[in-house]
Amino acid sequence: MSNIISVEHLAYTYPGLEDAPGIPVFEDMNLTVEEGSFVAILGTNGCGKSTLAKHFNSILLPSGGKVYVCGIDTANEERVMTVRRNVGMVFQNPDNQIVANVVEEDVAFGPENLGVASPEIRRRVDQALKQVDMYEYREHAPHLLSGGQKQRVAIAGIIAMEPKCIVLDEPTAMLDPRGRREVMQTIGRLNREKGITVVLITHHMDEAAQCQRVVVLHQGKVAADGTPQEVFSQVELLHSIGLAAPETVELCWELNHQGFQLPLDRLEPEDCAQALLDALNEAEKKA
Repeated sequence: MSNIISVEHLAYTYPGLEDAPGIPVFEDMNLTVEEGSFVAILGTNGCGKSTLAKHFNSILLPSGGKVYVCGIDTANEERVMTVRRNVGMVFQNPDNQIVANVVEEDVAFGPENLGVASPEIRRRVDQALKQVDMYEYREHAPHLLSGGQKQRVAIAGIIAMEPKCIVLDEPTAMLDPRGRREVMQTIGRLNREKGITVVLITHHMDEAAQCQRVVVLHQGKVAADGTPQEVFSQVELLHSIGLAAPETVELCWELNHQGFQLPLDRLEPEDCAQALLDALNEAEKKA
């Protein structure tokens, strides 16, 4: 697979107020995202997750180094719109992205700004709403929808622009469990069925466990990078930077300190329960 996003020696410093010194976030960040992949980015508050995401869409530009999207330098002012056509952004609060009084008009807003012809906009809007299971709400007022439904409309608005990649910055942070589940199912399906690259920034370990790859940031650098099983089995590392593994892994880790020898790569409750049952049966045989 080719890389849809390449971060090469990225440096970024937030400007200080008045005469105050700036706040450095990255000094030498390197990362690639393969086309068609589903990647979670984790880290404690202030580690640079959102700052990194904004570099993928040219919202922020590097202080040093380069960020490339589909081979395009994000700092190239003449190609900014091309970058944003390829990478769409979805943020925490869907109310900040919804601009119209009718769902289908809101989804049409992005393609209209890109100069897409009206018949093509109609096709894109209908298709996008169907892909997020919101087509039946196309004539509804967005403010009457639930939080999860609003976020799915926001995602539809990005899909209608036909990006190759969607970056979601804490998209479930303001949602209840049902809304979180709806959004995760939606983006998982877009990745599997449509081949859209998904970069998910989250603080929910159970959400990250659903991705193909997990990247952990700490102090402006990549602290861990691999499959969910590879990353979450490094419990001591996660604890050292202020993170926890999924509950199933934490349980096995705690039991191992009590004398068990359980694997630390069981992310699903059923798999964790089976590993514990196997361990108990083995202990009973030895008794």
